[in-house]
Amino acid sequence: MTDPRIENLARIMVDYSLQLQKGERVAITGSTLAAPLMLALQREALRAGANPDLIPELPGSQRLLLAEGSVSQLGYLSPLSRMVFEEYDALVRIGSASNTRSVNGVDPSRQRIRAKALSRLTKTRLARGAAGEFRWVITLFPTSAYAQDAEMSLQEFEDYVYHATFADSEDPIGAWQNLHDEQQHYVDWLKGKSDVHVLGPDVDLHLSIAERTFRNSDGDRNMPSGEIFTGPVEQSVNGWIRFHYPAIYSGHEVEDVRLEFERGKVVAATAKKNEAFLQRVIKMDPGASYLGEFAIGTNQNINRFIRNILFDEKIGGTIHVALGRGYPETGSRNESAIHWDMICDMRSGGEIMVDDECIYRSGKFLI
Repeated sequence: MTDPRIENLARIMVDYSLQLQKGERVAITGSTLAAPLMLALQREALRAGANPDLIPELPGSQRLLLAEGSVSQLGYLSPLSRMVFEEYDALVRIGSASNTRSVNGVDPSRQRIRAKALSRLTKTRLARGAAGEFRWVITLFPTSAYAQDAEMSLQEFEDYVYHATFADSEDPIGAWQNLHDEQQHYVDWLKGKSDVHVLGPDVDLHLSIAERTFRNSDGDRNMPSGEIFTGPVEQSVNGWIRFHYPAIYSGHEVEDVRLEFERGKVVAATAKKNEAFLQRVIKMDPGASYLGEFAIGTNQNINRFIRNILFDEKIGGTIHVALGRGYPETGSRNESAIHWDMICDMRSGGEIMVDDECIYRSGKFLI
């Protein structure tokens, strides 16, 4: 018998996140481990009158390509992938890893080649999304690998995932609508503001949001969600920030990261673990050393670090910034092959000042 929470999660994404309409084409991608959710999504998409295409992936295929592919093969983009991003109306991408460290031993230079190739698809996705031509939602299907990363049993992790996505709620779509309304209040208040000062035990950061737009991340593109975010003016960031939780990128954990900015650019980057990897990624391309995102997490059902950025960046009472690529709909002009989110906990005295007014203290909005 299918877990009813899986059915609820599929209905949330089809009816709320994507709002699929009759005749629209939607691609549903994920590893074969996510088959229960992929089939539930297919069912809900068919009920909505859409045309779903399932694109399953075999566990281990990514590592095989990275480890054994030639340089030209690493840069290859399949016509099927290009068609989805260039022609389809919508996409559901399901994280469903069997091993979250599967590419750790692969030469980082090979990973960079692949990342740069895939960035072409990302650029298309973001441009079509900003133009209202393409909708997508990213989610996660609970697997033993994710549960181990989170230091939970699989059953405990399943409960956490379905609680964070409101799939265990009597009215899950209504719960997401309530979160949307709350966050929209903050987004509306921030419209037209200019200067942001983030201050706390582990941060003293100034940045400008002049003529930039805050977006309400309410479950339409990430599931779960619960954040408001923008792209800071690229050369405006000054100060420093230390991140409480490990910063994870391509399966590498970088611990106790501290970044210092001058005129928008990272001028110093240190870490207690994997510092060399941190510095290599920052030097990947010119945009990798600038911020593409500044965001505030609001989902109170997400309350612990599980080593999965889809969830962790939404922890209620935290902020995060992302090195690299920004989102065009926020006004960000930063381009890069990377988008690396890093999380700072604000629940112990952190403050956010906007145009000299304190709007946020110790993880709570004051407006």
